[in-house]
Amino acid sequence: MSTDVPGFVCVDHVAVAVPPGELEAHVRLYAALGFAEIHREDVRGTDQVREVLLRMGDGPNCVQLLEPLSPDSPVARQLEKQGRRPGIAHLAFRVHDIHAAFDAMTADGFRIIDAAPRRGSRGTTVFFVHPKSTDATALGYLLEVVQEGTSHA
Repeated sequence: MSTDVPGFVCVDHVAVAVPPGELEAHVRLYAALGFAEIHREDVRGTDQVREVLLRMGDGPNCVQLLEPLSPDSPVARQLEKQGRRPGIAHLAFRVHDIHAAFDAMTADGFRIIDAAPRRGSRGTTVFFVHPKSTDATALGYLLEVVQEGTSHA
């Protein structure tokens, strides 16, 4: 595998799945810990989630709370597997160039879930990597790769 995957910058966010009806309680919990809400959006399409993004301090790192909007949401299915308990949905790493990262990771044999980078929330472009990441090794968690402010894919 290549050791030169282009443009990884930082951990963009840790996504936490929360059961339907519990989003606001979780927002209050993180606010009590000093997190500031910076974005809120209903994400339709295949995701079907209500998202609240909370920033840690002054840095780029965030916690993303995800509440399913329908039983067909991947987050709803994950919650069912977890006994309807909140938990980590995915980790997201930020890149400078989403297309270069997509091409490099595809060439290195990563199991990319999306056919191409696509629109994410808050004007980002994203793609997801399967927890069983490569034939040789598994990350063991869903990985999202994010480029800021590129609402076109």
